[in-house]
Amino acid sequence: MNLYIVLFLLVGACFGVASFSNRHLFSEGPTKADTANSGPQLGSRFFWLLVCVWLWPLLLLTGLNSAWIIAKRKRRTPNIA
Repeated sequence: MNLYIVLFLLVGACFGVASFSNRHLFSEGPTKADTANSGPQLGSRFFWLLVCVWLWPLLLLTGLNSAWIIAKRKRRTPNIA
């Protein structure tokens, strides 16, 4: 049983590290949030990692939903080249 818990937390940590730059897709929709400060991001990276460690299945589902919405928008808009 402990192995499953450790694997769950390890997958969550890997998900958090991999998805930090795209974390706007996992919260309030597919629009990118304005970042006011461009200073050190160690605290925000650590907080995102902690959130992902425990909630990565839910974040994965919301990310898939956002990706589906973005794909639907791209299909709807005509390509003007």
